[in-house]
Amino acid sequence: MDKFEIATTDMNSDSSKAVTNKKRDTKYVIFDVNNGKYGIDVNHVNTVINMPTITKIPKTPAHYKGIISLRGEVIPIISLRKKISLEEDVVTADSRVIITEMDDDRKVGLIVDSVKEVVAIPDDDIMEPSQFLKGQRTLIYGVAKKGDNIISFFDVELLA
Repeated sequence: MDKFEIATTDMNSDSSKAVTNKKRDTKYVIFDVNNGKYGIDVNHVNTVINMPTITKIPKTPAHYKGIISLRGEVIPIISLRKKISLEEDVVTADSRVIITEMDDDRKVGLIVDSVKEVVAIPDDDIMEPSQFLKGQRTLIYGVAKKGDNIISFFDVELLA
């Protein structure tokens, strides 16, 4: 889509000003989970850390791995593999925890296989998930093609 301009007039002055509507890009942290490519809006990413020692909490759902202390804060840790119904985490030297921040300032750590990059993706390039997911509350709010990869984007608010 090409850029276009709309001329607007300020009713309180004689001047006209041009407003340029641009395609908006959003930056995403791209990561792997079980050979799939996923992304989270950088505005929800607080930090990325190496795999820490996790204190387990009894009688919690399988995807809750426990808690960590990070800079004096206690943060719950979730296995994305288990949350999306995959097998148990395989921790390697590339494994990371993405510390996310929710709109209500809660923080949650997400175990991922590896963090790949931060990329800007035009909002227009993100499509709704497949038709069969419409109407269902899903963790994925959109998908985009980048090179040969399909990237699925998590709604961070629904992960905790």
